[in-house]
Amino acid sequence: MEPKERILLKAEELFMQYGIRSVSMDDIANNLGMSKKTLYQYFADKDELVEAVVEGHINEVQGDCINCRTNATDAIHEIFLTMEHIMEELNNMNPMLLYDLEKFHFKAYQRFKNYKDKFLLQIIRNNIEWGIKDELYRIGLNIDILSKYRIESIMIPFNVAVFPPGKYNLARTSEVMIENFTYGLATIKGHKLIQKYNEQRQKNLLYEESKK
Repeated sequence: MEPKERILLKAEELFMQYGIRSVSMDDIANNLGMSKKTLYQYFADKDELVEAVVEGHINEVQGDCINCRTNATDAIHEIFLTMEHIMEELNNMNPMLLYDLEKFHFKAYQRFKNYKDKFLLQIIRNNIEWGIKDELYRIGLNIDILSKYRIESIMIPFNVAVFPPGKYNLARTSEVMIENFTYGLATIKGHKLIQKYNEQRQKNLLYEESKK
């Protein structure tokens, strides 16, 4: 693996675990077993490194979102496929990460915000339109308002004043919100499908637990 790729992977791992502010360039260099001088050959400063990590992560998540849509058999199935990726990511994410990004790394945060407000918003809009077309979501839903409501609600679990990390699990809080939102969109036909996918998911989780 190229040194630059190693740096990006290790930096992302440490940022996800500890937040961005808590991780110094010294920490990253020490964890990689390389000198800080070598680190600065690839990234001029921490800001540049954070921007590169955010860019790489966004590109990866965008690919996951597109794959979920491609592999889904219906709109609700897409949500459940997406939820699997979200749960995996949030289980390993420090809730302070987005706060640190917004407070200390303006350019990287603007890149994240642009991704959230454009790409993710369109993904949600497309999902709602698909669900209405297949009669899984209610006719007459205000797609514009609900899409923006959902995109902003993504940020709520990261509010440590409302959901302190010691008391609330980031992934579980997000899961509850996604499920509640989906039930709110759904017709009776959609509700039955949500229950079906939920049952399948619980069986898969139990199976995974039994293998440990």
